[in-house]
Amino acid sequence: MQVDYAELQLETREIITELLNDGSDPDALYIIEHHIAHDNFEQLEKVAVEMFKLGFEVADAEEFDEEGQVFYAFDALTESPLKPEIIDEQQKQIIPVLQKFNATYDGWGTYFEDPNGEEETDAVLFED
Repeated sequence: MQVDYAELQLETREIITELLNDGSDPDALYIIEHHIAHDNFEQLEKVAVEMFKLGFEVADAEEFDEEGQVFYAFDALTESPLKPEIIDEQQKQIIPVLQKFNATYDGWGTYFEDPNGEEETDAVLFED
């Protein structure tokens, strides 16, 4: 799995700019969901263990079928300010683990945080 960190950084900054331009709270803590996938469930479980060891919360894996291709995915979650440098560092922790197990990084997502305290339920996704 080849990773272009410069591209990831650019996309991270674009999505953060979009969120903030839409009025999301710049001072809020955000749940950052890093999307991880693999076509082998046992390998995905190994990735999940490593993500947990790195301090991420690990969501339950789900099975997907796209055009006859079955794969499994979960989110590695963390709570942090919406700062690009923080997400860059998270990706630098995650990507080597995924490379070790031939897993796929499918980007990250979060939710709009209303500065007035009202929660939105639509996720804003950053996808590779």
